[in-house]
Amino acid sequence: MTSSISLLSAAAMASAGSDNAPAQVPATAFDNALDTALELALGQLAANVRRFTECFPDDTTTGNHYTLRQFDGHPPGVNAGWTSGFWTGMLWTAYELTGATAFRQAAASQLPSFAWRLAKRVQIDHHDLGFLYTLSAIAAWRITGDPEARRIALQAADCLMQRYLPGAGIIQAWGDLDDPAQRGRIIIDCLMNLPLLHWASAQSGDNRYRDAALSHARQSRKYLVRPDHSSFHTYHFDPVSGEALGGSTAQGASDDSCWARGQAWGIYGFALNHRHAPDLGLLDIACAQADYFLARLPEHGIACWDLAYGDGSGEPWDSSASAIAACGLLEICGQLPDGEARARYQAAALHLLGSLARRCAARQPGSDALLLHGVYSKPHGQGIDEANLWGDFFYLEGLARVTRGWTSYW
Repeated sequence: MTSSISLLSAAAMASAGSDNAPAQVPATAFDNALDTALELALGQLAANVRRFTECFPDDTTTGNHYTLRQFDGHPPGVNAGWTSGFWTGMLWTAYELTGATAFRQAAASQLPSFAWRLAKRVQIDHHDLGFLYTLSAIAAWRITGDPEARRIALQAADCLMQRYLPGAGIIQAWGDLDDPAQRGRIIIDCLMNLPLLHWASAQSGDNRYRDAALSHARQSRKYLVRPDHSSFHTYHFDPVSGEALGGSTAQGASDDSCWARGQAWGIYGFALNHRHAPDLGLLDIACAQADYFLARLPEHGIACWDLAYGDGSGEPWDSSASAIAACGLLEICGQLPDGEARARYQAAALHLLGSLARRCAARQPGSDALLLHGVYSKPHGQGIDEANLWGDFFYLEGLARVTRGWTSYW
């Protein structure tokens, strides 16, 4: 399969700049197209905020349209699940980009529901508290200075710390800590949740948060990344002794394949953790994972749901994997010195975003999403060829970083 990088235009390659801030990657040849794509996305969000306001859309669309989130007899639109932070994060991002008070008011109105979830322990028995609370409470704290938002984010970090298993040096991904099927399991997504702990450590002066994040990042580097720089989706440890028991998948094609979204989480997650802990050498891992991902993309840059598949396989795309990878590539090139490697990753990020804008951007009335052709979980028959909140969020993030110099909440 041909590497996506080798197919990038000379104009895109020439777009590399000299500013090391990841938010300042210039778009050059893609300026007009990506500006238009961002305006389209913001217009879609403006329509959606009038519909949902303080309520939450479901994880994925049905027939490319979002319905209100449902959970255990609560009113429709309840804040539940692991993905609701992406909706709030999109609203805060849209407010920062536009200054429109409707976005700010809707995002702020959702903050009490995140506090309620912690107080009532509503679906928080998982590691995705970073996805939930970085994009809601930390974003609110950054933008408004609301001390309640800071308190909620610190409480979420404390909740995440309860999942740290010191014997294994990991944060357990899923389920009750006494669940034998889940005890001692990590998944590659957790790398994206570790910035919550780094933030909490910086805010509180308590190094326990940072130490747990560093330990988990080391274990992820050692066990989730294979020798060829592909990744396991999940890995299992004895929770007491820390013995490494082996890798597996929950959403990939097989235990030995490379789930596309998982690889994208690795690209972005290792790059982010390098920003917080540069002495661990995680940027090299992020680059190697990016190279593996890019070499297995179809020429157009939209990943199939597992990297074992390519064009002609008949397997569905997962546009969210390419959106996450694009943000990871922007993070990588923002931490690299000026030169050929940085230029390649910048060009690759632009190629992915440009292709997503051309091939996957939703347009009303066909859909109320931002990004079509995603997959939640192919093995479980969930959200196949549908939009999803995380794909929408990372697509918006990538466009905002490239066209507006926006800096992320991570």
